[in-house]
Amino acid sequence: MTEPLISSTAALGAYRTGQSVKAAEVSRGGGDFAALVRDASSTAFSEARAAESVVQAGVTGDQSTQAAVEAMLELESTVKVAVSIRDKLVEAYQEIMRMPV
Repeated sequence: MTEPLISSTAALGAYRTGQSVKAAEVSRGGGDFAALVRDASSTAFSEARAAESVVQAGVTGDQSTQAAVEAMLELESTVKVAVSIRDKLVEAYQEIMRMPV
């Protein structure tokens, strides 16, 4: 059986991340690209820390197994999004460096 392209938990995590980035941009009244990337990365780091603490609590028995698995899935989706954004930024930088001046 094939693996689904994206799980519902991963989609929900990506949606929440997108909403928080959009809300931050609207509250600032727009903004520069560097601030948007900085806010998105800090959000990703805070979500990763929260997921890690839930997983650790799940290992010790303070959280349910389901909560630990959901936290791992959210962490996985956050990491995938961060890596894909990083790859696109590196690709854009390389494309700019290849441009003739």
